[in-house]
Amino acid sequence: MSVTTAAAPAVQKTRAPGFVLAVAAVPAMTVGASAPSPFYPVLQQQFGFSAATSTVIFAVYAIALLATLLVTGSVSDHLGRRPVISLGFAVLAASMMVFWHADSVTELVVARVVQGIATGLLMSSLSAAVVDLEPAGRPGLAATLNSVGPLGGLAVGALISGSLLDQTSSAPALALVFGGLTALYVAIAAAVWLLCETSPRHGGLRRSLVPRVGVPSAARAPFLRGAPALFAGWATSGLYLSLGAPLVAQELGGTDHAEQGLVVTALAGVGSVTCFVGRGMTSRTLTFYGTTALALGSALSLVALAAGSFWGFVAAAVVAGSGFGASILGIMRSITPLAAPHERGELFAAVYIVSYLGFGAPAIVAGVAAPHIGLAQTTYIYGGLVIVLSASAALLHKLAHDG
Repeated sequence: MSVTTAAAPAVQKTRAPGFVLAVAAVPAMTVGASAPSPFYPVLQQQFGFSAATSTVIFAVYAIALLATLLVTGSVSDHLGRRPVISLGFAVLAASMMVFWHADSVTELVVARVVQGIATGLLMSSLSAAVVDLEPAGRPGLAATLNSVGPLGGLAVGALISGSLLDQTSSAPALALVFGGLTALYVAIAAAVWLLCETSPRHGGLRRSLVPRVGVPSAARAPFLRGAPALFAGWATSGLYLSLGAPLVAQELGGTDHAEQGLVVTALAGVGSVTCFVGRGMTSRTLTFYGTTALALGSALSLVALAAGSFWGFVAAAVVAGSGFGASILGIMRSITPLAAPHERGELFAAVYIVSYLGFGAPAIVAGVAAPHIGLAQTTYIYGGLVIVLSASAALLHKLAHDG
């Protein structure tokens, strides 16, 4: 009892800087997730690996992230936010160092696995910290920023990496991108300890490490309604992050690295802006619009691919991105207020498990299929699956509310 009482004034005193740091750390984390994407075609030429291997390098990140979330998703509810966030950024810094100095496919896979472990540690703990530190007079702000931040980081990472690759050779670009991210992540890992702890330690840590997926009972119904939309949205993101750059290079005539990164930037950047612009809408409106736009954007991307239109493909990413952002915000807004402070890590772990299943599983299948049926044909099948998922999620959401 004394821990909670003593911590309360400290929480109030450092709430503002803690909130700013937690909010800034979310996009900083996801910058590292998309920053490698423009480098893959360059590294593919240097190391001589196939397009299928490139997709595997992409997919192991999602697998490692999911495994880590299953085991440690609620650990910050027991150990506290600070130690988990600090450890996560330290491990993330290590993964950037491996990327920077990698000279083989094996080292790229290791870098991606370590990055997935770090991001798995950070996803739920950072999201929970943002909610913990939300200003008392701004209810709903945490849900908005937890939606804006990850997408904004994905957009910036791909754009910066692609632009630097076009302006300089790969070695200086690697140093600038991954050296800079290493320094940033080390700084965040240290800065976290200057802030107050928002989740005092309590028992049950060992039980929490048993792999499971749990959702607090109060949030269970809206979570189950939103799960198909979450899966569909992140499957769309996986389509663009895993196949976007090679599609632009091989099928749409985009030779510049900035053009290859622009597809990811359009999807994630528009998604982030949509989260901010749509913050005044109801969760129902956001989710229905989001899933509908996801289906439409995915369909338009296949039309652009068939027509060989790069700018048509980018325009389709804009439509899909608005749906991606809207659906995520709608779901976050419907479930975030329903979890008690000691349940938030567990809830966000469940959210990101569904998200990254959608993000990684279709990409793994695409990686296996592409060498056998071709990149374009694989994309048509993948895109068709996303359209069906998104349209089904929109229909289920409408039926649930109408019923």
